[in-house]
Amino acid sequence: MDKVVTFGEILMRMSPPNNLMFNQTSGFDVTYGGGEFNVAASLANYGINTDFATILPQNPIAECAIKTIKSYDVGYKNILRKGDRIGIYFLENGIANRNSKVVYDRANSSISQVKKGDIDWKSVFKDANWFHWSGITPALSENAAEACLEAIQIASKMGLTISTDLNYRSKLWKYGKQPNEVMPKLLSYSNVILTDIDTARFMLGKEKIDPNYQNETLIRDSFSYIIEMLPKIHTIAMTVRNVITASHYKIGGLLYKGNKLYRAKQHEVTPVLDRVGSGDAFMSGLLYGLLKFPDDMQKVVSFATGACVLKHSIFGDVNRVTKEEILNFISTNGSAKVDR
Repeated sequence: MDKVVTFGEILMRMSPPNNLMFNQTSGFDVTYGGGEFNVAASLANYGINTDFATILPQNPIAECAIKTIKSYDVGYKNILRKGDRIGIYFLENGIANRNSKVVYDRANSSISQVKKGDIDWKSVFKDANWFHWSGITPALSENAAEACLEAIQIASKMGLTISTDLNYRSKLWKYGKQPNEVMPKLLSYSNVILTDIDTARFMLGKEKIDPNYQNETLIRDSFSYIIEMLPKIHTIAMTVRNVITASHYKIGGLLYKGNKLYRAKQHEVTPVLDRVGSGDAFMSGLLYGLLKFPDDMQKVVSFATGACVLKHSIFGDVNRVTKEEILNFISTNGSAKVDR
C-alpha cells in the first residue's frame, strides 16, 4: 500500500472576502494551508495514505490548524509541538486586471526554528514509500534547510521515492543564503521535480534563458540538461500557465521522462476564483498519476493538468475535487455539463 509523507509549514491564511482590497476590508476569511500540506490533503482525497510532518506551537491557533489537517484525513502523528507561533500570510485575491498580492507574517514561526535531530525521520518514514518536499521550506531559515536535508538524506537511504516542487519565493530567502547555495545539494537526491526551466536553472546557479514552451526540441534539451546536473531525477513536469488577466488563465502541462516529452491539452480557465494552491494541485495530481498509472505518462500529465485547472474554481489552498471528477473532466474535454 502506498504511503506519502510530506514535510513543510502549514499557515493561517487571511483573505479579504469578495475580492476586496486590503484597504477596503473590515474582516478576513480564515483558512489553513501550505504547499506540502496541500499536496498531502489532495492525495488523501484521492485515496492515498498520507502523513504530514511539521512543527507547530502549543496554542489554540495551532489546534485550529491541526483540526484542518485531521479534517482532510491526513496523518498528524508526526507534528512536533515547539516554538511560539504559526506562520501567517495575507492574500488579496486579484480580479480582472488587478493582480493578487501576498504579505507574509511568518518570521520566527515554529518550523523556522526546527533543528536537525528534532524529528525522528526513520520512524516517520517507517511505512512510507514516497517523500515530498518543496523549495519553500529551505527558504525559511538555515535551520529549516538543514532539517529538510536531513529528512531527504534519510528518505534516500531508506529507498523512498523523493519528489520536489521547486517553488521559488523571493520574499522568503532572507537569512543570508541564496537558493543556488542551498538547493543543489538538496535536489541531488530528488527523483521527481515540478519546475519550469528558468526556476530550475536559477536554483542550480545557471544562466537564465527565455524558453519557448512551444519548441519541443528546446524543452527536451533543457530538461535533459537538468537531469545531467541531477542524475537521480527520472521525471520532470511543469504547468504551462498563460495569464491573460487575474480572472482568465490558459493552463496546460508538460512531462518529460525517458527522453520523451508529453503535453497535456491547454484549457481556458475563466473566471478564476482562487489561483493559490493550483501548483500544489498539479503536484498532487502528478504524484497520484505516477503511483497509479506509471506506464501511461500521457494520462499522468493530463490528470495533473486537470487537477490544476479545476483547483482554480475552489476557494482556499486545498484542491477538493475527487479523482473521479478529474477523470471525468479529462474524458469530457472539460465540458462542465451539469451532472444530474
